Amino acid sequence: MTKEDIIARVDKLAAALRELTRPQVDFIESVVEQFRQPFIKIERHPQSDLVGDRLLRDFGDVLRIHHCFSKEALSKDRFEYAFERILNQCGKRAALAAKGNPGHDITIEGTPCSLKTQADANIKTDKLHISKFMELGKGHWSARVKDLEGLREQFFAHMAAYERIFSLRCLSKDPARWHYELVEIPKALLEEAKDGRLSLRRQSKQSPKPGYCDVKDPRGGLKYQLYFDGGTERKLQIKNLRKDLCAVHATWIFATAPEDATEQALGEPD
Repeated sequence: MTKEDIIARVDKLAAALRELTRPQVDFIESVVEQFRQPFIKIERHPQSDLVGDRLLRDFGDVLRIHHCFSKEALSKDRFEYAFERILNQCGKRAALAAKGNPGHDITIEGTPCSLKTQADANIKTDKLHISKFMELGKGHWSARVKDLEGLREQFFAHMAAYERIFSLRCLSKDPARWHYELVEIPKALLEEAKDGRLSLRRQSKQSPKPGYCDVKDPRGGLKYQLYFDGGTERKLQIKNLRKDLCAVHATWIFATAPEDATEQALGEPD
């Protein structure tokens, strides 16, 4: 798009803005103000095959627009929708899976992928936690360690439906320093759970008893844990996953606009 094309579009928008109410103009003004502020930090891994310069910038703008109107981290459903749109805008073929699909979330350039988000209050910079990797509604699960083997097989069967796993992490919710990163969890790393050590937490009051699968490096250091949560949801969590074993594709750090557009628009009726 040439500079003349942009000027023509801006002139057309200027004419349309005259027909809006004052609160509507306030909303638009807050977005423009956000775009005029520089990022505190924005970078992509130079070897990333997913995030190019344009995607880095465009998805960063999605995050900034979101926080013009929300103090909560971008949710999983919004992440999925926005990511699909930006990928296609940047020339990468992407299509979301049907809602409720038990396997992959999105297909990118023909590759099925799983998308996760993390924004818990106790988030750690150097470790990932996926509070609901998958549901464990089926399968025998009693007070025997042997039963955890079947649940672990469910985990492997679930991963067979996709090739790559990405997590959008919100490391800071400070409006003066929002901090997001896009991390890829190697599927091969999670497949190492086949050799992990299974154990039950027999002292737990949950029924069925929760269990763990500890995956360690050759020196005995913990790489991550599968947690078979025996609570009401019966789900599989991934805990204490070392980020240094993963790949950080991109990082976005920015401040939100000084004025809350929503409060401004609602507080000053036209």
